[in-house]
Amino acid sequence: MSERQAERAAPRAERGRLTGGQELLEPAPPPAVGDGGWHTAAASAALALLVTLVAGDLLILAFGQAPGEVWRMLLTGTWGNFYGAGQVLYKATTLVFTGLAVSLGLRAGLFNIGAEGQLAAGGFAAAVVGLLLPPGLPAILAVPLCLLAAAAGGGAVGAVPGVLKARFGAHEVIVTIMLNFIVLALLNWVVAAKLHVPETLHTPDVIAGAGVPRLADVASAFHGSAANLTILLALAAAALVGWHLFRTRRGYELRAVGLQPDAAEYGGVSVPAVWLRALALSGAIAGLGGVNYVLGYKQYYEDGFAGGAGFLGIAVALVGRNHPLGVVLASLFFATLSQGGLAIHALVPKQMVEVLQGIVILAVAASVPEVRRLALRAGGARA
Repeated sequence: MSERQAERAAPRAERGRLTGGQELLEPAPPPAVGDGGWHTAAASAALALLVTLVAGDLLILAFGQAPGEVWRMLLTGTWGNFYGAGQVLYKATTLVFTGLAVSLGLRAGLFNIGAEGQLAAGGFAAAVVGLLLPPGLPAILAVPLCLLAAAAGGGAVGAVPGVLKARFGAHEVIVTIMLNFIVLALLNWVVAAKLHVPETLHTPDVIAGAGVPRLADVASAFHGSAANLTILLALAAAALVGWHLFRTRRGYELRAVGLQPDAAEYGGVSVPAVWLRALALSGAIAGLGGVNYVLGYKQYYEDGFAGGAGFLGIAVALVGRNHPLGVVLASLFFATLSQGGLAIHALVPKQMVEVLQGIVILAVAASVPEVRRLALRAGGARA
């Protein structure tokens, strides 16, 4: 067999390495069911949910309450009324941004734990621009400018570990987690010393045109809830991240680096450039999450507004299997648990919800390899 015939007979991924990497940049076919994919993801999620429900029942019984009544109160207090549903959507909106930020980094083989600081930096940048804009500027100009500022603020914080990783090989976990403390402390000092309203730890209100309308302005049934139209931006961000990852050359390079950086580099991909681009984009997405609070809820930046949403984004990304659709669904799930903890507080401690969140993560981590093993065994039996 000639060299050309051998090259034609090689699999697509192998041909990419043989031909200098041009074909490495073409998307590979989706994996078979036994190798992963949506069937495995759905089965893993169902198994993890079952484990969580059983663990929740045991905890509820330990507190001397009836599991059925507690779960009924949780659902009634969240999706059973418009106010509760609005609060779930509000909390889920921020989690979508932070979950996407973490998942994008993980797709590139990077563990970005700096979403908390990036979220705060984006919210602060949006608030500052909203303060500096002319008071009469219409929303069609003011809101996009604040969005750009939020993305730039979060992206700048995300680019720092990207540069250090690409240039010096600094580990992104150490850099991003330390940047959280630096960024949050710096923003606290700026607000407390320069921008705060007297007797508070928040900035003055942004101009009227920079505010994002609430859902209550569109549907009066949501009156009182913090849900706002930033949720549409979150869904658009999830769709764009999915398009970027699975439909573009840059996205394929990012995934190739995450799977096997040496092979990607051999195929002509600049691995340091992908690292820098992935962390900067990850930070920009997290920064946009600050808009939900700053422009859509309070109309000002307040110290500590992130409230751990950046760290919870790690759990959202892991439970969502680093897929944009999975991140959206996981965000709704964790937001439901968070809001539901307030609804069931009269019967059981709200800290039980935090325990359940941890159980969900452990159950997903344990169920994925088990489901994959069973799927492979079933596939082998059918063969």
